[in-house]
Amino acid sequence: MGRGAMLAAVGHVLPLAVAFALSSIPIMATILILLSKNRNRSSIPFLIGWILGIALVLVVLLGIAEVVPATVPKTSQVVLGTLLIIIGVGLIALSVINWMRGRRNPSTGVPRWLNAVSSFGPWSSFGFALLLNLRPKAILLSAAAGLALRGDGLTPGDVAVVILIYTLVAASTVAIPIIARLVAPDRTEMPLVHARKWLEENNRVVSALILVLVGFVVIADGLTRL
Repeated sequence: MGRGAMLAAVGHVLPLAVAFALSSIPIMATILILLSKNRNRSSIPFLIGWILGIALVLVVLLGIAEVVPATVPKTSQVVLGTLLIIIGVGLIALSVINWMRGRRNPSTGVPRWLNAVSSFGPWSSFGFALLLNLRPKAILLSAAAGLALRGDGLTPGDVAVVILIYTLVAASTVAIPIIARLVAPDRTEMPLVHARKWLEENNRVVSALILVLVGFVVIADGLTRL
């Protein structure tokens, strides 16, 4: 085991963390909060809720993954590999469903339900950030990360380090804009406006491509464990 096993585990979960970080809904919610009059009150609670939610969901799903039998190493790896393949197929299927839904109902702009984020106070922002971690895409990605960690046979200390790395990477696209906005509010105004416009026009395509790519990565990881 040792350092090599931990680096391998980081390699397994890093693509999943990147896919998590590039989720358009939390990024758009962050931008809406930062462009609202409540940004100084709500942005930090939103960030705390987002980080806490990512870590909690991963820890819970890792705990569930512990039910995979470990008494027979080969059997354990086959079960883990099969579950990873199923999750990878689920990610690709989710991408196709979202893509087809977008083709049938083409729309641009911010979804109506998401616009409400602009008026959220600190506690509402915190709770909303937690709930965003219960979306199907977030659950599938966290489940894949939990299974990958379960199959890598790490020590508790190594698992904690990998979870920390995963959480920091997954939360980076929310954390960086919030920190930048609070540090330099004037310089970040127009970049946020441009980012919002770009996401409104391209988020479906970007999300679909990322989910497909990560789905294949998860399937490949699962196949190597069979």
